[in-house]
Amino acid sequence: MVYYMTGETVVSGQPEAAQLTPRQIVSELDRYIVGQDRAKRAVAIALRNRMRRLRLPPEMAEEVAPKNIIMIGPTGVGKTEIARRLARLARSPFLKVEATKFTEVGYVGRDVESMVRDLTEIAIDLVRQERVAEVRDRAKANVEERLLGLLGVGHPPETADETLRGRLAAGELDDTLVEVEVSAPTGSMPLQIFGPQGMEEINFNLREMMPGLFGSGRPRRRRMTVREAREHLLKEEEDKLIDMEQAVRDAVTRVEQSGIIFIDEIDKVAGRDGRGSGPDVSREGVQRDLLPIIEGTTVSTKYGMVRTDHVLFIASGAFHMAKPSDLMPEMQGRFPIRVELDALTRDDFVRILTEPENALVRQYVALMEVEGITLTFTPDGIRALADYAALVNEKTEDIGARRLHTIMEKVLDEILFEGPDLPRKVQVIDAEYTRRRLADIVQDQDLSRYIL
Repeated sequence: MVYYMTGETVVSGQPEAAQLTPRQIVSELDRYIVGQDRAKRAVAIALRNRMRRLRLPPEMAEEVAPKNIIMIGPTGVGKTEIARRLARLARSPFLKVEATKFTEVGYVGRDVESMVRDLTEIAIDLVRQERVAEVRDRAKANVEERLLGLLGVGHPPETADETLRGRLAAGELDDTLVEVEVSAPTGSMPLQIFGPQGMEEINFNLREMMPGLFGSGRPRRRRMTVREAREHLLKEEEDKLIDMEQAVRDAVTRVEQSGIIFIDEIDKVAGRDGRGSGPDVSREGVQRDLLPIIEGTTVSTKYGMVRTDHVLFIASGAFHMAKPSDLMPEMQGRFPIRVELDALTRDDFVRILTEPENALVRQYVALMEVEGITLTFTPDGIRALADYAALVNEKTEDIGARRLHTIMEKVLDEILFEGPDLPRKVQVIDAEYTRRRLADIVQDQDLSRYIL
């Protein structure tokens, strides 16, 4: 684990991400996302600027605000995926929320500050996973010693130890029963309450509130197999080796310095034509609630106060019925970078099916290999899949690349169902096979609307 400095604060992160140039960031995004070069360029610059800020003197770093981004484009063109891959690349805590979530309960909706609390929880889990990876080898060694102690009871310690160790490592004793001391459950219960800002979930630890109700809370002994005990003891040892207080502090720092919140459907809360009643009141109210978080405020969480001054906000929306200029002027000012994403073409669909590392064709080939079926997609078959996806998008609602999932499932439906029983272990998906599976549905507009 390498740490890089932000003034006097130490932030945990990957050195590879800290060294990436904007061009390299775009290349990394190209591995998973086809096209949308302008959007990739914008987020690459935003990420690189955050890395630059971390190397500034503390006084200057505090003054450099993140350049938030609005992505404008139809559904299914890669807006969410760009933000998610960017966060994964930077090892940043990432949260996706829908702006419409804050209008679902009357004009109140969910408390907008909950997004910061959720992001903090994600960061803590991220940091804990990194700490677990660091101590995993030590924890496994400690577990082995504890299991040897449990198994070696009643045996001469010197002579039995090496024999037991070898058998334990080989998995020969996995079904042996041992007695393990198990901590009592905490008795934590989530409750949803209505507060002045909306509905929130609060965890109450009933054992701490009413200790007499649950007894003394002492650990109890439980019989389990060595396989079960190994898993249980490993978690115990990891918890012992990790300083959770320091992990929480690091997680809060990471949220404040490198957190990313993706606000989807921002166009749904944009008021139109200056109307002053009806649903537009709710939309503007949501914007007013979001504004302090995006401008930079301090949010109270159960881990302490979390500042949002340097959290990067990426908003997205189709903006079919509204325009970015329909947002409140203050909100517009907080999103200085606007990027329009392109609608996907037939050629884009061909590339999406084949080029990315997680391409759909590769996924289905791997899935059928599990059944011993070799699935082969010919070039004309892939082109036919792309043609049908583009055609259905034109005739019905344009849902972008998500249409490919529906098309692929329909074309492969028979193979996926009959897979284990198919006599032919090589299945070829060519243009003729695709046409046979889809032609009738696509020609009937009513059918294609319901099925595809």
